[in-house]
Amino acid sequence: MSNNVVEDTSESGLKRSLKPRHMNMIAIGGAIGTGLFFTCGNAVSSSGPGGAIVAYGIMGILVFFLMTSLGEMATLIPSAGSFETYASRFIDPALGFALGWNYWFNWAITVAAELVAAGLVIKFWLPSTQTTFWSIGFLIILVSLNLMSARAYGEGEFWFASIKVVTIIVFLIVGVLIIFGIMGGHSIGFSNWVINDGKGHAAPFVGGGVAILSGFLVAGFSFAGTEVVGLAAGESENPEKDVPKAINTVFWRILIFYIGAIAVISFIIPFTDHNLLKNSVSDVAFSPFTMVFQRSGIAAAASIMNAVILTSVLSCGNSGLYAGSRMIYAMAKEGKAPKCFGKLNKRGVPTNALILTAAVASTAFLASLVGDGKIYYILYNLSGITIFIAWLGIAVCHYRFRKAYVAQGRKIEDLKYKAVLYPFGPIFALILCVVVLFGANIWVFKAATFSWFDFITNYGIILVVIGFYLGYKKVNKTKIVPLMECDFELRDCEKSNNKKL
Repeated sequence: MSNNVVEDTSESGLKRSLKPRHMNMIAIGGAIGTGLFFTCGNAVSSSGPGGAIVAYGIMGILVFFLMTSLGEMATLIPSAGSFETYASRFIDPALGFALGWNYWFNWAITVAAELVAAGLVIKFWLPSTQTTFWSIGFLIILVSLNLMSARAYGEGEFWFASIKVVTIIVFLIVGVLIIFGIMGGHSIGFSNWVINDGKGHAAPFVGGGVAILSGFLVAGFSFAGTEVVGLAAGESENPEKDVPKAINTVFWRILIFYIGAIAVISFIIPFTDHNLLKNSVSDVAFSPFTMVFQRSGIAAAASIMNAVILTSVLSCGNSGLYAGSRMIYAMAKEGKAPKCFGKLNKRGVPTNALILTAAVASTAFLASLVGDGKIYYILYNLSGITIFIAWLGIAVCHYRFRKAYVAQGRKIEDLKYKAVLYPFGPIFALILCVVVLFGANIWVFKAATFSWFDFITNYGIILVVIGFYLGYKKVNKTKIVPLMECDFELRDCEKSNNKKL
């Protein structure tokens, strides 16, 4: 064993070094990425201004319930394994195994997608550059940042996220000024909310309920990352106070940012504008944010947004390496992953788990060989689906958590943080996640357009997760954990340690 690597014990485990400001920005930074800067334009184009706001609004409600559910569990049992640990304790170890690997895979491929995006963003300034070179450089930077310590990750995320937050606030202010005719000569009114495209599609709702359902998947990808605060609870200085505060304050900011941004875009840019469909990272000039800034008369709008989007994708990559490494670390400690991934360096960082996550993310380097757009499309789709599987797991975990808590004679009043509207919250989240998982991509089964590539990209990962669950269950002969046997006790590595590091 290396002199710098130690086993995780009560004396040498994950370091509780994340401060409240880190926790707040981790939640914000994980949820504000390319999904906001690009895909919200697609939502407006596909389902109209009203449909986009409904899709993001309903998805925001879903995320709120999931965040409060996760908060209730994380404040009582702050664990780096988060809902993987909760699934193993309150439902079935086999489900914990499947959810854990699914979530790790989600972040590993998300990091890969963000690396592809970062390389493509650089092409805006250097069209002839090789994206592989830039992807390698950005990955090295992010891995180095994560290798330093949890606090270094938190500090990096704090500044990355701060840039995004400032940009969005400026965007909203500029957008309101344009809407009221103070900048850009925009005509005041609701004309964009009543126009039609001449093909039978009229605002504010374009495509009806089917379009809104498809928008759920887009919105889900955009909100993905808010649950990282649950994993970060395992390294928070004071999870009992920091996690509830992050959940209660950050969620509303994120919802306002998303709904506000979509409203501004809808008032200024009609859903018929074909540029809204050019929402891949290679079309930065047609990001809805860039389009709005250009209409304000601000010079160099595209270059400014390009720089912001670059920090945005690096922020998401930073969060991905952190979340993925902590999940595989937690599974290793529970025997659901090779033991070597449960080792920490002297700074309390799961080095081997981080290297594994980075290695999978390095598949982004293949982009230069098989085409950037196709690789990004595959990673984007898989990431959106795997996050809904993770959210489904959170809802089921919380439902069983509260049932077991009451069954064992514990008092709800003793919970350090209580989720609102139980059991409606987790049940609503569960049903909506199932509907989105199986309904949002129903277009795949249209006979005229069916292809195995689309089917595997959009539904294959669901079958893989089910296979992981059944396989682990068969090999280890696990059973549903009885309510009276659900484990609420803290492990040594989960107990708060407020020592200054």
